[in-house]
This record gives sequence, C-alpha cells and structure tokens, in this order.
Amino acid sequence: MLRAQALPRADRVHGRIRCVRPAAVLWLVWAGAAAVLSLWWFDTPNVSGLGDWLTGAGRITGLMAGYAVVVLIALMSRIPALDRGVGTDRLSRWHAMGGRYAVGLTVAHGLLITWGYAVTSHTNFLHQGVVLILSYPDVLAATVAGLLLLGVGMVSARAARARLKYETWFYLHFYTYLAVALAFSHQFSTGADFINNLPARILWSALYIAVGALLLWHRILTPIRQALRHRMRVAQVYAEGPGVVSIVISGRHLEELATEPGQFFRWRFLTRDSWWAANPFSLSAPAASNSVRITVKDLGEHSHQLRYLRAGTRVVAEGPYGAFTARLRRRRKVLLLGGGVGITPLRALFETLEGAPGEVLMMYRATSESDVLFRSELDSIAAARGTRVYYAVGPRRSGNANQLSARRLLAAVPDLAQRDIYLCGPPGMTAEAIKGLRAAGIRPRQIHHESFEQ
Repeated sequence: MLRAQALPRADRVHGRIRCVRPAAVLWLVWAGAAAVLSLWWFDTPNVSGLGDWLTGAGRITGLMAGYAVVVLIALMSRIPALDRGVGTDRLSRWHAMGGRYAVGLTVAHGLLITWGYAVTSHTNFLHQGVVLILSYPDVLAATVAGLLLLGVGMVSARAARARLKYETWFYLHFYTYLAVALAFSHQFSTGADFINNLPARILWSALYIAVGALLLWHRILTPIRQALRHRMRVAQVYAEGPGVVSIVISGRHLEELATEPGQFFRWRFLTRDSWWAANPFSLSAPAASNSVRITVKDLGEHSHQLRYLRAGTRVVAEGPYGAFTARLRRRRKVLLLGGGVGITPLRALFETLEGAPGEVLMMYRATSESDVLFRSELDSIAAARGTRVYYAVGPRRSGNANQLSARRLLAAVPDLAQRDIYLCGPPGMTAEAIKGLRAAGIRPRQIHHESFEQ
C-alpha cells in the first residue's frame, strides 16, 4: 500500500473542556461517604448488646457498599472533565481499588446482618440466613446481586484477568449494572435507614439516577451522536514495522472533538468479525480537522485482524480520553521516554509540545533496530525543532549494562533532574525505567506515567 501523506498539525486546544483535579474528586468522594455514614448515626439513638453491635455494623457496611458501587460507576462513566482532569489511567486504578472495597463491604454486610439477627433471635447462623433470603422482601435479589459483584471481583483479580481476553473481561463487567439494579429495591424495602426516612430515599434515588444519567449520556448516547456527526471511515492501512500497522481514519469536523496529543479513543471497527469490540488505542500523530492516525501492534486476536481492514470501513470512536497531555507539564524541560508501541502517544507529544531547542528530548527504548517505529518521523521532528532523539536499542540486561539504568539515563540526559518525564511502554520496560529514574534522583511527581495495559 502507499504510505499515508504527512498529517497536518492540529490547532491547539484552548481549554474547551474544564478539568477536575484529582484532590477535588477525592474530597467529594470522602464527603459523600461521611454524609452516608451520618444516615446511620442519626437514625441509631443507642446500641446495646452484641446483636445490636453486629446489626449496626451490618447496616454501616451495607450503606457504604451501596455508596461505593455508585461511586465506582461514576468514576468510569467517562465524564470528560473527570477523565481529562484525573486521567483514565488513575481512574482505572481508583476503580480497581474501590472495587475490592465494594466487594468486601458487600460480603461483610451480608455476614454481619445475618450474624446480628441470629444473635438477637437466639438461632444459628445458617437458619437465620435461610429466613432472611426466603422471608424478607427483596433479600433474595440482593443476594444474587452480591454474588454477581463477587464474581466480577474475582475475574478482575490480576491472575484471572491475565487469562481472559480483554473483550471477555470488559463485557463481564456489565453484570455490575445488573447487580446494582437487583440490589436497589432491597435498600428501600429492608434498609432501616430508608424505610421511615423520605428525604433520605429521595436523595439516595437522586444519586443513583444522576449517575445512571451520566452513564447513559457519556457511554451510549455520546458515541452514537459522535458517530452520526463525524462519520469516520478507514482511509488507509499500512505496515509500520514487524507486527505493527498504522491506520489513518478520515472524518468530518474532527476539530470539534478537541483532541489533545497524548490522548486515546476506544475504537470500534464495524466489520463482521470486530464490530462488537471497542479497544483503546492512542493517536500516533496530532489530530487534523479531517483525519487521525492510530498505530497498533499485533498483541491478540482483535489487534491481529486490524491489519486486514479495508478502506471505507465504518468506524465508531469513543473519546478522546486520558490526561497524558501537555496539561501535566510543570517544567520547561521535558523528556519523552517510550518503549515499543508505547511510543505512539509520545510521538504526537514530541511534535506539539512547546519548547526552545533542546527543551523537549525523546528517548526511545527498543530491543532491536527493527522494533523502532516512526524513526524517520522522529528524526524529522527533532531536526525541525532543534532537538534530538536518543535511541536506546539493545536486549534487556541487568546491572550496569541496563539500558535504562540511572547511569545510562544521566549519561544521555545530564540535566535529567530538571525535566518532567513522560513515560509510556510495556509493563516491564516502564518498571525498569521508573527504577532507573528514581535511582537518578527523579521525584515521583516528575514522572507522568501512562499505563500500557488499558
């Protein structure tokens, strides 16, 4: 195939979308948790005896589980201000950590309530559990919801996720929504903090409705609206390197997306074999008003099929997402440190980050020369802006021969401590790089890391 023509540089984005700082999000989450906890505090005049203590603990964990689940959904509802301010990478980590708390609180709620009721009724735990499930309204549905959440938590564990396809893992998470729906009525029919408290029921319902509306708008309606508005299609597919292809996608009015270099979209190519899969790929060049480019490595069944895409194939793109952009920059000097196909967002940043000659440097870690992507493009960008690219090519080694050791990094970039570092690459490479950077005296807040496992 003919190689695509150079993509024109996109206009700069002038803050069209407001961003929410991570600290503000955490304060809001904790303030909400305190408000939820106050429901139990003001509705419980006194606690006496083991049964009351256990039941009270069960009520608290139930309230917090219900709140935690709705927070988790809000974090991953793809609100632009949240996604661009906090970053998809960090949101995913918060979601994973919060998911473990939500599952733990749900399990604790069921066990503590059953135990507390058993102590109060002077019966055994198993008998009391059967009575709750069969005799109390909506408890059976809530039990199913709890088991669904537990199942989603189990498949999200690192060992289990490594054995699942991305698409399988992604679609299994839809059971979370079913679990929330099954558990919601239980909270009002048997929740002591809601039965006789109309304002609490109204506020709790408003919280769930608001998050549900955000989810519907940003994850379903917005992608449909964008697909109809921008009418994206595959324009060209060409080989970029061994097992790597670049895909140029054309569309209308793409400047309206306010895409920033370093961001990614979730791409859905409407072919017979891949229409159902939406995978995250970063832009590998600045977006233009009528085209964008992504670069994909063959890492599985779905990415393997993309090399066979035909020109004219319809495309649905969700995004842009991510905070791995110029907004993270705090210093005039920057080092872009990439490895493998993780170079894709860095290549776009290399072309667009402002800076005098030498203020923006690129270091590219690759196992062999054949694995280096965009070499001619990177060299041309470096020449145009009066800077350089340092290619750290060679097999992975240990000790002093490590390509990303502190000694090697400082030899290549003597003023490393004065720079922000944008880091993106495979997990092994990024761990190696972070270790070398920290040994070189770089502070954690100087390292801006984009996970390669999205």
